[in-house]
Amino acid sequence: MSDLPVSIDETIAALAAQNYVCGRDLGTVAYLSLRLGKPLFLEGEAGVGKTEIAKAISAMLGRRLIRLQCFEGLDASSAIYEWNFSAQMIAIRTAEAAGGADRAKLQQELFSEDFLIRRPLLEAMEPHPEGPPVLLIDEVDRTDEPFEAFLLEALSDFQVTIPELGPIRAAEPPIVILTSNRTREVHDALKRRCLYHWVDYPSFAREMEILRARVPEATETLSEEVVAFVQGLRGQDLFKTPGVAEAIDWARCLIALDTVSLSPEVISDTLGGLLKYQDDITRIAGAEASRLLDEAKQRLAPA
Repeated sequence: MSDLPVSIDETIAALAAQNYVCGRDLGTVAYLSLRLGKPLFLEGEAGVGKTEIAKAISAMLGRRLIRLQCFEGLDASSAIYEWNFSAQMIAIRTAEAAGGADRAKLQQELFSEDFLIRRPLLEAMEPHPEGPPVLLIDEVDRTDEPFEAFLLEALSDFQVTIPELGPIRAAEPPIVILTSNRTREVHDALKRRCLYHWVDYPSFAREMEILRARVPEATETLSEEVVAFVQGLRGQDLFKTPGVAEAIDWARCLIALDTVSLSPEVISDTLGGLLKYQDDITRIAGAEASRLLDEAKQRLAPA
């Protein structure tokens, strides 16, 4: 596919053009996934940018993004297709009202593509004018083992089967990205079908790049203080450690309040933009916020 990047550096630059800042390690595995046509399995804490890279790849290639949001109890049929039951019932009643309906013909019509509701996996297998879509299978660790086994087959052959219509195989395989927050271990057999990368929290310099790209209206001083404070916070024993996404949201909250520099008061007032559990907020607000802010500013002070 001629629109794919031809080097690691070009991949990193193309992602940066979509405001997605990544290091060479993630840029390399993304490039290889695109060039080799292999699914990319991204694992890491929530909020570190796993989902965002799928959006960035979709935008940089001009391809459609199809998202399958995983959840407990998700089964193969609801991920592939459903029949439009309401439309089928209307068609049956219309045929009965007309009288003399051919049952065999009616059944064939009822289970045709006219009554098919396409779900993400089926949509991803079908041709698209702009080229194969980006299929994001998000938070696959939330599903159970039977669904994993189904994905194993679907990603091996890039084919799904609808009993009434038969197998549907992708003429060109979609670009597949799977994410996991590691709430449970995903089976090795599924990981073996993919290129794997652990997305870690970024370094100070990398997170500054991300904040500059995503919140360009923030001053350099405020950005530095936000990143230093958040990185210090990640060393605390919290129920939910803030990710990059939370740091971005918090910076936007601070900008909305015309904050020029962090203070213990403004931190305590806005912790709900950064921490998502009351126990964490209670622990950090007040004296602990002051201590962490002092440490952050010490780290930023010139040597």
